[in-house]
Amino acid sequence: MNIDMVIDIYREMLRTAAMVAAPILGTAMLVGLGVSLLQTLTSINEQTLTFVPKIASIALVVGLTLPWMLMQLMKFLTLILTHAPGLVFAF
Repeated sequence: MNIDMVIDIYREMLRTAAMVAAPILGTAMLVGLGVSLLQTLTSINEQTLTFVPKIASIALVVGLTLPWMLMQLMKFLTLILTHAPGLVFAF
């Protein structure tokens, strides 16, 4: 195991985590921004109004992008399993 292999795996882990989380976080941010803009324009200060649209939109995005997310995670798992023999020290 050398340091370059560890750095490559760590970099791939961070990239995969960012790619899998991006659709969910982006949706939550955009819906939250839209709801808060609507609340500002209409002067409605209801706290529960923000949760229902966020939950519904995140559920929709997860439902639509779940196959793609699983493929990304399977690619990362394949990378880890192919590099596993090189990650073990030989005594």
